[in-house]
Amino acid sequence: MLEQLSASSPPAPPQFPFLDGLETPGLCHKGWRAGNPSVRSARLRAALGMAVQSLAPAALLLAVSITLARATKPGIVARITGPGLDYALQKGISALEKKLAEMKLPDLSGSQETPVGDVYYEFSRLNLRSFRLPSSQITPLPDVGVQVSVSNAFAQLTGNWRWKRGLFGDDGQFNLKVTGLSISVGLQLGRDASGKPTVTASGCTTCISDVDVDAGWIYKLIIKIIKSHIKALMQSQVCREVRSFVSTQLQPYLHALPVTAAIDTVAGVDYSLVAFPVATAQYVDVSLKGEIFSRAHRAPAPFSPPALAFPPEHGRMVYLGVSSYVFNTASFVYQAAGCLVFSITDDVFPKEGFFHLNTSTFYHFVPQLKQRYPDRLMKLQLTTPSAPFLTIAPGGLELALVADVQAYAILPNASLTPLFLLHLTSNVSASVTVSSARICGALASGGLELSLKHSDIGPFPVLGLQQFMNFLASNILLPLVNGKLEKGFPLPLPAHVQLSSCVLQPHQVVLLDGDLGYYIHQLEMQM
Repeated sequence: MLEQLSASSPPAPPQFPFLDGLETPGLCHKGWRAGNPSVRSARLRAALGMAVQSLAPAALLLAVSITLARATKPGIVARITGPGLDYALQKGISALEKKLAEMKLPDLSGSQETPVGDVYYEFSRLNLRSFRLPSSQITPLPDVGVQVSVSNAFAQLTGNWRWKRGLFGDDGQFNLKVTGLSISVGLQLGRDASGKPTVTASGCTTCISDVDVDAGWIYKLIIKIIKSHIKALMQSQVCREVRSFVSTQLQPYLHALPVTAAIDTVAGVDYSLVAFPVATAQYVDVSLKGEIFSRAHRAPAPFSPPALAFPPEHGRMVYLGVSSYVFNTASFVYQAAGCLVFSITDDVFPKEGFFHLNTSTFYHFVPQLKQRYPDRLMKLQLTTPSAPFLTIAPGGLELALVADVQAYAILPNASLTPLFLLHLTSNVSASVTVSSARICGALASGGLELSLKHSDIGPFPVLGLQQFMNFLASNILLPLVNGKLEKGFPLPLPAHVQLSSCVLQPHQVVLLDGDLGYYIHQLEMQM
């Protein structure tokens, strides 16, 4: 039919609805088949070019909109406040002080006009004896990073001196003291392609108030004249050493921070930066992915993190905001890996206990068992058809659990025969604790709702099983799960850093999409 239509019908003129309204003389549907083909082709190319130019801004706007829509939200935000920056500054200044004390100064030589004539001078073997940075300050620079300022620094050094004027000259040793030294350096914070933090020195200035040399009357006179040369040398060398410190010590320290960490053989956690650190006048925010992923088959999570926000206080060193996204990605990964499947037999029940997993106990709840499978051991297999979902509100954390419980009778040949399938739902309260370097969790028993999903032995009321399932959840399942949760997962801490005096508070944020955010804040970092 299509071939016959093509053979019998004239070719339809091409349709370009996006050309409507364009001034394209000579190009119209009616005149498409008329005139010189080359002219038609040229006119078409011109019209298409104009159309592309007119659509380019719209296409660019669409691409930008899509990119922004796909921008990754953080699962964890670390807020470093003034006290936290001050603590980091103390550690950094201590290391910088050692670096500057090892600074090598080049020899100085030249000639200088003096009241007694031109004198050739030479300072050699300059050796720093001490370099002290007694006063320092760190200040966030909005949209850049931080500014580090040092004031009232001083240095002492020794060296050899030599002078010569004509046939006369002398040499010896001297002590030099630099006082009133100030340093100002900007540190630009960023991230690399792998999501690791980066830092670069965005600018450095050094100012010296005074340089004094104890080396006899003639060199005191020379120093007064060439003091600017000594200042320039020290200022240049100090800034060079500061930049070297940032690139060879501070940046490698940050680059050594792991962007992923293994939790166990199943899952890992991704701490890569999803955006550049954001500095304001009061703090620096670092946005981390905060995603638990499968180590065997890594794939994007099927949901996005909610927005994170912080309370207004800034008294603690570090505020760590952890959204429910972190815990729910963990739930998703472990459920997909089959780790939320539990097989329960009578071995896990106390021998002297009231409940036992056999038909002799269960026939009180399911009368059919006494006649069909008398005195048989049983097995329960709990599976989760969907990942448990954590929600957080000011009152605490709550885990919504949906599970199926398949009951089996164990036959004499050790084979299993299915008995019934229960559907279980529960809202379990959860808690989070933070140790020095790990975040851990625990679950508490909650109310269970049971329903009979399928039965191979006929219908029966499930109300009688309620007490047994509550016992099973509180005494068997929860200790098993909490044993795994108490191991926790590592926090994204730099080397040799531990947390203490941690205070945890849940917060609820009402968003347009109804997501809930969880903020662990008031974490004081002390090392």
